[in-house]
Amino acid sequence: MLVGIIVGILAGFLAGQIMKGSGYGIIVDLVLGLLGGVVGRFVLGMVGIGAWGLIGSILVSTFGAILLIWIVRQVRSSRGSV
Repeated sequence: MLVGIIVGILAGFLAGQIMKGSGYGIIVDLVLGLLGGVVGRFVLGMVGIGAWGLIGSILVSTFGAILLIWIVRQVRSSRGSV
């Protein structure tokens, strides 16, 4: 469980940095990383890519968190233009 939380925080932080953000705070980074792990495993699993080990889990979670950040930004920008 502790490893999962650490992976979530790290993945959320990395996603925030990659998406040119300054991070969202430790709680939101954790949530993004944990949800990103679920989304990343689902999306990458559909194309036959899995995660092995700690590094693989971090990469998959980061990918999912990046995808979530991108979706949230798209929804926010579409709401602003209406």
